[in-house]
Amino acid sequence: MDDLQFRRQAYGDPNNQSDEFLAHLAENEDDAKFVKDLKVFDQKLTQALNIDVPEDLADKLLLRQQLNLHQQTKKRGRYMMAMAASVAFVVGISFSLLRFTPVNLSENSLAHVHHETKALVMEQDIGFNDVNFKLASIKGLSDSKFIKQPGRVFYTSYCDFQGVKSLHLVMADELGNKVTLFIVPAESRVVLEEAFADNQYKGKSFQTADAYMVLVGEPASDLDFVKKEVENTFI
Repeated sequence: MDDLQFRRQAYGDPNNQSDEFLAHLAENEDDAKFVKDLKVFDQKLTQALNIDVPEDLADKLLLRQQLNLHQQTKKRGRYMMAMAASVAFVVGISFSLLRFTPVNLSENSLAHVHHETKALVMEQDIGFNDVNFKLASIKGLSDSKFIKQPGRVFYTSYCDFQGVKSLHLVMADELGNKVTLFIVPAESRVVLEEAFADNQYKGKSFQTADAYMVLVGEPASDLDFVKKEVENTFI
């Protein structure tokens, strides 16, 4: 095995176990040390890339894609961060950077509703104590709660607003139309619009002592009715 062939195999796979490769190492002390150094570097690189990926990574990526489409429709001049990273280290950095960017609740809320269509077909009857249980685990909302049932609740789940853990509910207005409510911890980087809409949904936002409330529904839904229900039951 000549030196060029050896180095190609060493760089490509320092753990090569072929007879020819091992025989070359046995006969060349300097090359054996070189391969040993390559193995150490390969091990360090593997450890550096061994980063845990969030279980809900796929949902977050899809949600970011939906938000990007929504922003393009509104012809905004902002660019979304790259989401198709093939290396876990890059993915981890991307999600960390999202925690330092402003969070536009109206755009994120519309994107959530468009993406999580399963929430609007659920027909559960969820009690306010179950909702309070989820609220208690959210940073910034642990002291907030519903003191009584705010009408019918069909669905409840955690959601993520660019690194801000929040609560996603689907409720009923006076006529039974489904209205989505997002309860988001109040923090400085959140941008709140009182009213907003796209070509399918309308939205309304308001603030309590510790939370931002964002309501999203179809044009026929009564957002003001649900707003009053929340205001009368949430502290």
